[in-house]
Amino acid sequence: MIKPRLPSLLEVCCVLMAFLAVVFSFTAVFDLPIQLALFVGWFIVIILGLKIGFTYDSLQESIIKGISNGLEAVIILMAVGALIGTWIAGGVVPTIIYYGLDFIHPSIFLLATLIICALTSLSTGTSWGTVGTAGIAMMGIGEGLGFPLPLVAGAVLSGAYFGDKLSPLSDSTVLAASMSKVDVISHVKSMLYLDIPAFLITAVLFTIAGFNYGSGSVDLGRIDSIMGELDAAFHISPLMLMPMLIVIGLLVLKKPSIPTISFGALVGVVWAVLFQDTNFVPALETAYSGFRLESGSEFITNLLNRGGISGMLASIAVIILGLGIGGMLEKVGVLTVIMNAFVDKIQNAGSLSVSTIFAGLFTNIFGCAMYVSLILTPKLMESSYDKLNIDRRVLSRNTEVGGTMTSGMVPWSDNGIFMAGILGVSTLSYLPFMWMSFVSIALVIIYGYTGKFIWYTTPDGKATDSEEELKQMAK
Repeated sequence: MIKPRLPSLLEVCCVLMAFLAVVFSFTAVFDLPIQLALFVGWFIVIILGLKIGFTYDSLQESIIKGISNGLEAVIILMAVGALIGTWIAGGVVPTIIYYGLDFIHPSIFLLATLIICALTSLSTGTSWGTVGTAGIAMMGIGEGLGFPLPLVAGAVLSGAYFGDKLSPLSDSTVLAASMSKVDVISHVKSMLYLDIPAFLITAVLFTIAGFNYGSGSVDLGRIDSIMGELDAAFHISPLMLMPMLIVIGLLVLKKPSIPTISFGALVGVVWAVLFQDTNFVPALETAYSGFRLESGSEFITNLLNRGGISGMLASIAVIILGLGIGGMLEKVGVLTVIMNAFVDKIQNAGSLSVSTIFAGLFTNIFGCAMYVSLILTPKLMESSYDKLNIDRRVLSRNTEVGGTMTSGMVPWSDNGIFMAGILGVSTLSYLPFMWMSFVSIALVIIYGYTGKFIWYTTPDGKATDSEEELKQMAK
């Protein structure tokens, strides 16, 4: 039996170029589903694995292991799909849109979107749940006010990712901290040094953009027409917001996200029966098939005809296929070879920060899932942090930025597919407006090269804020 070896850098580059060629040609040239391209990508990596000495059985085991590491995301996605369908049927989302059109001034709409999505994500710990509920509503309000939808999507995602990587309830926050061997609360505290200034800068940018777009003429007639159509199709009242308050309250109380979101979907069914004159069976069916409304308004049809578990199946396939590729890439050593090529160039906290961001983005591109990135990035980078005596809190913080904040930028990743599908805007269209992500990346690099908020570990295991202090101790 041939003993498996690490692939050469040339072999790795050939495999990755082949993978990108398949993805690009399938999606951009032949208009084929990204899922099919990822499935072909499995066999590209399998061929490399067999060539360097792995058996097919071992490669299949790595696929299964990779998928199992991210199955929680699949379950959450199904629960969110059910929630979206029943909350539209129950009048929750239409009520948010109605009141938003009535009360939010166009000039501050983008800032309000950022803050509302940030608070929702911070309190619930889920960017997907935030985008699937408050995000859909803000997209509807933004379209009603005449804002460019990619810009609105950027504000939604900026707020959603802010809360997702700062909330101790977030699975990505917990995963980044645990994989970096850092206490979750310590990780969150370290994120504050980055998130607060990044959020403030992002808020200023969206405020400027809001005044730029919202200070012009707003078609009040169109807004009145949309509100009238919502009022005619749904029972609108503050009581319709109760399911959202229940779910947020349970998540704030640290109840598990999957049963909480599922319970919220059930409450949506009850609300559809009690307040929207919907029979129980059709209301329950919206949890799987999504909400469908025959309307003469293209706006209402495009905005509200969505949701359901069935609407998430394409995203679920992307996650499963992506996790399988990620498992194989780790098994055959592709990621190790890539990172080894950069190790010698890591001389200080600045180059280390850049390398961590690159590792997070790289594993999102080729692992196709945020979970793959958050699992593999700390594994790839931890030895470099330890070598430079940099505290693991910096590793977990940089992993969050490189893994979580770039996940929505990749069109074929789990986040890219989900966000584009839910918001109705392509990944490449909203990408330039993911200002929270870009500001966070810039601050990580600035902190690295200036030494600001970079902590070191002394030989006796204590933390210090000063590299000079560490060098003096070493003497």
